[in-house]
Amino acid sequence: MSDDLSKRRPQDATKVNVNETWELEYWSKKFGVTKEKLKEAVKAVGTSAAAVQKYLGK
Repeated sequence: MSDDLSKRRPQDATKVNVNETWELEYWSKKFGVTKEKLKEAVKAVGTSAAAVQKYLGK
């Protein structure tokens, strides 16, 4: 199965992937934080979107 690059939503909305540029953009906009702050959150609590959201206080 190949990736559909026209879709700009994560395939797994429960995981934050900061290694893909467009996902980094998506999640930083979704949470209203800088890319650096998002990376810091993922480093602190892991890739769970719920954990990242909680860490960021959103």
